[in-house]
Amino acid sequence: QVQLVESGGGLVQPGGSLRLSCAASGSIRTIATMGWYRQAPGKQRELVAGIPYGGRKTYADSVKGRFTISRDNAQNTVYLQMNSLKPEDTAVYYCSALITAVQAPLKDYWGQGTQVTVSS
Repeated sequence: QVQLVESGGGLVQPGGSLRLSCAASGSIRTIATMGWYRQAPGKQRELVAGIPYGGRKTYADSVKGRFTISRDNAQNTVYLQMNSLKPEDTAVYYCSALITAVQAPLKDYWGQGTQVTVSS
């Protein structure tokens, strides 16, 4: 069984920074793309940033230049460094990973979500 566990959310003032982490655990064979999504109240879930294994990172236009996604393949962990945070970044942030588990097909797994609130 595969699990994604997120950490690092919280309350921060505008202009501040937060770092989110998401660790995948379980019977993992390979992890392809890892990414972060967010969902604000009353809005659809949107892609924030993605990072394929050994590939090119992608970012939503709204976070380019402010957020940085990275991953530690040895630790099966993906990070999201968020700088210059704005109130409109307030949302629940979800980690996602495309994983091939032992004796299981390729599947998209999701974390439970972590709240990020940007407010003075």
